[in-house]
Amino acid sequence: MHVELLYHTPDPERAIAVAARLCYAPVGAAELAESLTEERIQSVLRTIMTSRHFSTLEHASFTFAVDGVSRALTHQLVRHRLASYNQQSQRYVKFKNGIETVKPATIEQIPEASERFDRLMQEIQAAYADLVEMGVPAEDARYLLPNAAESKIVITMNARELYHFFELRCCNRAQWEIRALAWDMLDLVRPKAPYIFMDAGPSCVREGCHEGKMTCHHPYPRVKRD
Repeated sequence: MHVELLYHTPDPERAIAVAARLCYAPVGAAELAESLTEERIQSVLRTIMTSRHFSTLEHASFTFAVDGVSRALTHQLVRHRLASYNQQSQRYVKFKNGIETVKPATIEQIPEASERFDRLMQEIQAAYADLVEMGVPAEDARYLLPNAAESKIVITMNARELYHFFELRCCNRAQWEIRALAWDMLDLVRPKAPYIFMDAGPSCVREGCHEGKMTCHHPYPRVKRD
């Protein structure tokens, strides 16, 4: 898996603070953007985050490039509907040099299971190549391809949706691959908006576990804002 932050709103915390402050200011947003001091920005953000008035977080967005993940992951990812996605197409891309796959560690750790997995992936790839060679369109040959097939995707989320995404997918109960993606994304955005994402992560970081009897019993350390 490789995750890269391609673009983001310049000075995202100032953008969020300006949007929030505008509701109560007699001047316009452009003037506010120039006049807000760092201390005032922190004060506004503190009010936003402690009161959880998160609509203002939607004014900052982040775009990621993600490679080396499985279709099993992306099927979960696109359930987060308040985001934008563009994914490598199995309809138009013909994998003439073979299909990369993602193998779970639980399979890799068992020699017999790993060998069986590799053998099946080779059989699938050979069958796919045969169908394409016979003239079957890639969009139909892809019906053979497994959830393990490697994919690439571009993701854009605003800060509010990211906060929600991290709450669900950084949790120990999330599936391992999307959990790894979520933590990588959090590591990339936190330096860009450190106060906003200070306590981002699974719900236990901020307010305790929401999983009830399904809890992992290994909560992350709590984070308290000033």
